[in-house]
Amino acid sequence: MVRLLGQYVPVKTIILAITEAALIVCSIILATWIRFENLAETRWYFSRPYAPIQFSLVVVVCLVCLYYNDLYDLHTVARRTELVVHLMRALGVALLILALFDYFEPDLSLGRGISALALILIFIILLLWRSALDATKLFRPEYRVVIAGTGISGVRLVREILILSHLNIKVLGFLDEKGQNIGKPFVNPGIVGGVAEIEDYVRREHVDWVVLALSERRGVMPTAELLRLKLSGIRVEEAHSLFEKLKGGVMLEKLSPSWLVLSEGFRKSALLTVTKRTLDILVSSIVLVLASPLLLLCTLAILVESGMPVLFRQERVGLYGRTFSILKFRSMKHDAEEGKAIWAAPGDARVTRVGKILRPFRLDELPQLINILRGDMSLVGPRPERPEFVRMLGEQIPFYHERHTVRPGLTGWAQIKYGYGSSVNDAKTKLEYELFYIKHLSVFLDVAIIFLTIQVILFARGSR
Repeated sequence: MVRLLGQYVPVKTIILAITEAALIVCSIILATWIRFENLAETRWYFSRPYAPIQFSLVVVVCLVCLYYNDLYDLHTVARRTELVVHLMRALGVALLILALFDYFEPDLSLGRGISALALILIFIILLLWRSALDATKLFRPEYRVVIAGTGISGVRLVREILILSHLNIKVLGFLDEKGQNIGKPFVNPGIVGGVAEIEDYVRREHVDWVVLALSERRGVMPTAELLRLKLSGIRVEEAHSLFEKLKGGVMLEKLSPSWLVLSEGFRKSALLTVTKRTLDILVSSIVLVLASPLLLLCTLAILVESGMPVLFRQERVGLYGRTFSILKFRSMKHDAEEGKAIWAAPGDARVTRVGKILRPFRLDELPQLINILRGDMSLVGPRPERPEFVRMLGEQIPFYHERHTVRPGLTGWAQIKYGYGSSVNDAKTKLEYELFYIKHLSVFLDVAIIFLTIQVILFARGSR
């Protein structure tokens, strides 16, 4: 996996995007040749000054549409039945976007005839390409993994690997610390040997990856054997580190303060802080101006249905545990909580008719742009929680208050990866993503989260 824009991306996903960009270019060339039916005219068409820009525009629009339709999510790549639908939807949107460019700036367009023909060819070629990849499993090589130890972190990691089947990681089994219970079922698969025989097992079973998940390292960890394996080219990694790469979160099970202290990341330079705050002010100001007609429409809709007040104010916990008043468009009935803090639930009866429109597309959150300008919040960060919930969750979840070392955000990594939470277990899982964000904090990661947030809003995912 490669770290890109602050997150870990499978190498095969990057290769897939590059190869498909090349296939899109080939489709445009073929469409141009078919359209003119003459090699001389085709060469003239390619030699025009705007030709490289036109080609680049089509490639970028197509790749963005493929991305926003989940075609670079390897879960979707692995499901053949959904491939055609996602591909048709992506290229349909691409056609509309290119038509708009043709209308407003004809010089940047390939022309309606070539664009339409190119998109048909792109659909056929990409469909054949994806089908061929799926049949040959060229982009899904199998990684053979053994878990050294039977600690809880290894159990959690294996359960996640079984869910992430598209990564094609085959867990051969666990190696018991004491060499006992061999053959005993343990998660899936079971215990296949002892830690003491790790070197022989790795050679015999052609293991690619050794993952350490020892319940107790003192007197058990086979340091010399692991060193020889690593020097011979076998990947050796701790369960927490691999979980972070695969899941995009920091595993809380058996997480020690020393791991947080010694782990790379968790750096916030003065330059990063200033840059992040400057972007918050610029972007929130621009969005407020551009979205002013939408803000007015939301205001009128709320007034017509349920009257004043239009804005809902609620105390939340922000940077360093300080509280502030968050602003939202009111999307629930008056006195929805009757003085008691209650998590929202799916199909919540307290939501108004206008709220049912606002909440799926996060329009009720737009007034928080004012909170960002005030400095209470940032564009990206952990979502701010209510003081009542913070007190409760801080008592039950380790490291929960570490989320308050950065400004809360309008959107965040946890919202993208997990969505809405309404229980202690949900809050624990979201904290794993929030700690990952704090660890890898950067402007590039913020930009990636904003783009992913647009995708979530467009498809109304994860709201309540």
